Amino acid sequence: MMRLMLALLAALPLFAHAGQLAQVASPDGRNVVQLDINGEGRLAYRVLRDGKPVIDDSRLGIQLRNGRELLRNLKLDAQASSSFDETWEQPWGERRFIRNHYNELRTTLVETDRDHRRFDVVFRVYDDGLGFRYEVPQQTALQRAEIEDEFTEFAIVRPAIAWWIPAGEWNRYEYLYNHTPLVEVSQAHTPITMRTADGLHLSIHEAALVDYAGMWLRRSDGQRLRAHLSPGGVQGASVVVSTPFKTPWRTIQISESAGGLVESSLILNLNEPNKLGDVSWFKPAKYVGVWWSLHLDTQSWATGTKHGATTENTKRYIDFAAANGFRGVLVEGWNVGWDGDWFANGWGFDFRKATPDFDIEALSKYAASKGVHLIGHHETGCAVSHYERQLAEALDLDQRLGIDVVKSGYVCDAGQIERQDSPDGPVTREWHDGQWMSNHHLHVVQEAAKRHIAINPHEPIKDTGLRRTYPNWVSREGARGMEYNAWGDPPNPPEHEINLVFTRMLAGPMDYTPGVLSLTGRGGKEIQSTLARQLALYVTLYSPIQMAADLPEHYAQHLDAFQFIKDVPTDWFDTRVLNGEVGEFVTIARKDRNSAQWFLGAMSDRNPRTLKVPLDFLDAGTRYRAEIYRDGEGADWHGDARFRFKRETREVTRKDVLDLWLAGGGGQAIRFVPLEH
Repeated sequence: MMRLMLALLAALPLFAHAGQLAQVASPDGRNVVQLDINGEGRLAYRVLRDGKPVIDDSRLGIQLRNGRELLRNLKLDAQASSSFDETWEQPWGERRFIRNHYNELRTTLVETDRDHRRFDVVFRVYDDGLGFRYEVPQQTALQRAEIEDEFTEFAIVRPAIAWWIPAGEWNRYEYLYNHTPLVEVSQAHTPITMRTADGLHLSIHEAALVDYAGMWLRRSDGQRLRAHLSPGGVQGASVVVSTPFKTPWRTIQISESAGGLVESSLILNLNEPNKLGDVSWFKPAKYVGVWWSLHLDTQSWATGTKHGATTENTKRYIDFAAANGFRGVLVEGWNVGWDGDWFANGWGFDFRKATPDFDIEALSKYAASKGVHLIGHHETGCAVSHYERQLAEALDLDQRLGIDVVKSGYVCDAGQIERQDSPDGPVTREWHDGQWMSNHHLHVVQEAAKRHIAINPHEPIKDTGLRRTYPNWVSREGARGMEYNAWGDPPNPPEHEINLVFTRMLAGPMDYTPGVLSLTGRGGKEIQSTLARQLALYVTLYSPIQMAADLPEHYAQHLDAFQFIKDVPTDWFDTRVLNGEVGEFVTIARKDRNSAQWFLGAMSDRNPRTLKVPLDFLDAGTRYRAEIYRDGEGADWHGDARFRFKRETREVTRKDVLDLWLAGGGGQAIRFVPLEH
């Protein structure tokens, strides 16, 4: 049925084009952006690849509440072109060096009637896609902008299918991905990933979301998507800013292959360089903690007989971390406020005071004596103003105790963030991805950076590459994570994590919390994964902080598999996507930043398959010991077959080709260790 719909769409005529006004091409010449102004003075852009249309005439403009829209009666007042080419170094990341190479077109538009308001539209066109944004200068006729929405459009020409999650719904970003024809999309979060009928892969997202509302995409007609800004709260309009201001970049990644989207650095390149200077105080690392037991309901966040965050229990985790080379220990439920109904009710939380059975001072010293750091936890329960009033003191406490990573949380339904501008003022509601929360998250990151603390928010605003500018914003959630395998109905199906690679992960690192080798959730619920797949997640789902999420006693039952979790690093010199199709399978290889070792992770959907993987990514002239962790004979994502597992070794070079057999819902993880000559 889907193929029939795509065939019918392919027969539709293209939109009629107005006269061309300006043009800019990517450095390799394959991606071209053209701008038009039609008879009404409305600005539009289109995108071609290899001379064939990808995006047809799509409107540009801004809808204002406190003035006429910036849309019609425009003329081109000036244009300027430039080129840029640099290679910059990430302090941590999927690869150490990134090339930032683009051609830029800056167009200045002015109204021909009445107020003669002015604004620029800036395009940066790369070999792997493009970004564009509005820049509005200070001017008498527009000193303050109350932005209701944007008229920004993305009119996809070629018939396409899409992988997407709904926007504006209660569960924030935590949905399984829909896989539908693009014409069936309603309103979607970004990144949204598409594949056209002729095999081109596209992803629409945004970069550098600062002092602005997050962008959703609403399908208007056919395959035309329009930007829709996350609603404003007390301010009414989605965005309220004074001129001059710049919007986030609206981004379109373009690739012949699904893997090309993953290898793209477009989002990072459209962010400003590091503003923090030397951030060597952040150490990419793995961690364990009091977390999975809470989701299993064998322990509790609240105090009492089931309380997980006790001094004795935390010492057990510190000892386990020290014995197995993990740097961090996360403890949730350590602070005052968890008793009672805390969901969306965080006004009782105190981020400066531990519960009586959690000796945070002694535990910090004990951890330090073992070479381990406690990881802080600040669950706001969405009482965000209450949290901000304690933020400085809470971070001061963390700094004093050597807690240099903090996981924050914003648990409530979408649109229910609680804002109170003064202690005796009314409480109003905001969205997780609205302008107010955009500013809140950046405020937390900046305050944490002053104290050399890294931030990892859950229930966050989406990632838009700001980790380049603020490298202490190290990871975040922002998708359906491992906890759904404990209590979700349904749990995450085998295709979900593969979908994440080609959708959510295009935005940036995710704290998915992998490594549950027990493969069992609450009440005996089966996790739809094999043992080997849990290992592959450490390579396929990138984060500079990776949790070994299972209980210590469960790792003791699977020591062979646990060895890979102990060995795999979290910081990389290079990353290669060796193969993959959205929602079906993927193989990724990464080279350790701190050694000559390579690591490989592969995953399959619910269908078993064999993948041929050339090892030509390995270094020339070197022999490697391949430590292979794979699905055993008869493995599957159902029942006891989940645990069928094989560990073996062989010698390889870059001239070899491996046949990777992946069970349904399975995976494979390999460590390549150079051998001495």
